[in-house]
Amino acid sequence: MTAMQMAGGQQHAASAGSRVVVGVDDSPGGLAALRWAVELARSANAPLVAVRVWALGLPRHGGRRRHGDGRGRVVLAFQGTEPRQAAMQLTRRAFRTAVGGIPGDLEVTVETPEGSPGPVLTQIASAGSDVLVVGTSPRHSLKRAMHGSVSAYCSAHLPGRVSVIAADPPGQNPGQPGRTGTGADPPGPVTGAVRW
Repeated sequence: MTAMQMAGGQQHAASAGSRVVVGVDDSPGGLAALRWAVELARSANAPLVAVRVWALGLPRHGGRRRHGDGRGRVVLAFQGTEPRQAAMQLTRRAFRTAVGGIPGDLEVTVETPEGSPGPVLTQIASAGSDVLVVGTSPRHSLKRAMHGSVSAYCSAHLPGRVSVIAADPPGQNPGQPGRTGTGADPPGPVTGAVRW
């Protein structure tokens, strides 16, 4: 078991065999969370599970909205594996932006399940002593009010095992590997969860 002094004097530790599960998003908060998760997995010599959840009906997730029968109904159209491929492309792009690519020094698994992000992420990270890392961007309050907060959902359903990482402060290089959303140095050997 290893531990490290974290910001605010809190100390966190983890048991052997845990994974670091990270919700992948290309928002500033999502990129900060991905950087944090990579450093956390490295410091703990833990496997990293990168999860990009997609949902039907969102153009960003590979869907196309078309007006259907002329009465204002929307028909959602997908072509084959398009949503899953779009999720995988976004994941690769996020890794490139956050840490220069998928790390070769870590055991990395990429999952692209369909569903609602909060429930899917908590289900994947519910095994044993897994740590879930998610990002948050305080500027998206309208979006959060409309769709709910993934970080709040995950924190409520996996208490004490979710690290919520804020977006990097303005002016900080978002592509610089190893920076966390707190402005602190990258984590040392630790796999415990902390909410920032």
